[in-house]
Amino acid sequence: MNDRTTTARAEPGEEVRVAGWAHEIRDLGGIAFLIVRDRTGKIQVKFEKDAMDDDLVETGTEVPRESVVSVTGAVEEEERAPTGVEIVPDTVEVLAPADPELPLDPSGKVDAELPTRLDNRTLDLRREEAKAVFEIRAEVLRSAREAFRGLDCTEITTPKIVATGTEGGTELFPITYFGREAFMNQSPQLFKQLMVGSGLERVFEVGPIFRAEEHNTPRHLNEATSIDFESAFIDHEEAMDACEQVVKAAYEGVAANCAEALETLGYEDFDVPEESFPRLTYEEAIERINATGELDTQLVWGDDLPTEGEKALGNDVGGHYFVTDWPSEIKPFYIKDYDDDAELSTGFDLMAPDMELVSGGQREHRYDHLVEGFEAQGLDPEAFEYYTKMFRYGMPPHAGWAIGGERLVMTMLDLPNIREAVLFPRDRQRLSP
Repeated sequence: MNDRTTTARAEPGEEVRVAGWAHEIRDLGGIAFLIVRDRTGKIQVKFEKDAMDDDLVETGTEVPRESVVSVTGAVEEEERAPTGVEIVPDTVEVLAPADPELPLDPSGKVDAELPTRLDNRTLDLRREEAKAVFEIRAEVLRSAREAFRGLDCTEITTPKIVATGTEGGTELFPITYFGREAFMNQSPQLFKQLMVGSGLERVFEVGPIFRAEEHNTPRHLNEATSIDFESAFIDHEEAMDACEQVVKAAYEGVAANCAEALETLGYEDFDVPEESFPRLTYEEAIERINATGELDTQLVWGDDLPTEGEKALGNDVGGHYFVTDWPSEIKPFYIKDYDDDAELSTGFDLMAPDMELVSGGQREHRYDHLVEGFEAQGLDPEAFEYYTKMFRYGMPPHAGWAIGGERLVMTMLDLPNIREAVLFPRDRQRLSP
């Protein structure tokens, strides 16, 4: 297959070999067309029945849709063809025939429900719209990595099999590890904090996380992609600056490099955030939510923001925004409290605009205060000794955050379900494919 030409590079006057999928067959009587599709596009193959060998015509016009074919022939200019050129074939070879009864239609002419699409993801990704989402997702991750490198970060990879959960609790998947109990890690949080105390100081990671939450919503997954940042010698305000920079870089990368994919998804104008993201305190957030009148019950200090409240505030703000200065009692033990107000934490969330996209904050770097935080939340510090002991050896002030990768793509493209943004979703019902 080394002599293969992609459909997008077939030029008039060339003798080419293209290989791809039989996308569609159009039989007009004395003339027929086979549309061959590969990852770069489609090309028309013309069969003039009276002027060609019967076996060649039969092979090219009776092949089941979605079979894998190889076509050799001359490329000719044809302004009526969808791409302005067509191939007059010398040979057509069926490399892998497809079952005539397909579980879904990759041409998109017949819609399929999301469960059917996920059950047949390989076929689904032959649809231009589905493929476009993952081309954009790849650019989001590439652009994020470039932004992290611009922030002078080192990429790391932390364990996904751990002895204890990041935040304790029951939201963990237990596994058997050589006769011992272990868990799938719910976050790289503790490990990336240890790295800021090492010689690396400023790190990022893009990798899977696992949460055994019994959700069944369009915005939750049990295996997700976390985009993490952690840096020594910065506070929560500087961490928010870095967060905004990475999110904007993802949008800018998609706008610059994914024009065709965006067009496929129907975007005539793709909005890249340009203004600074507003920073609302938690107190301001609940006041503004209450003022919308969208909730049956008014929020009070200490309440988490319900989904309806997030939507109401998102509509009010109209774009990305941070919620800062959360009550200490509803943030994890590793989030540092303000020195002058122990009831108030340096934790923050980034909303986009009606869904939590990022959680972060300045971390507690003082050993005694960290241990007190464990105990205050009912956790045993000794179970996290690998983590806590390093805070006795000189842990610098530090801050960081984590972005939900699928949520970033979902909110960027306004997808109705987060499962649209992951190849093979894992949720309460889905463990295969």
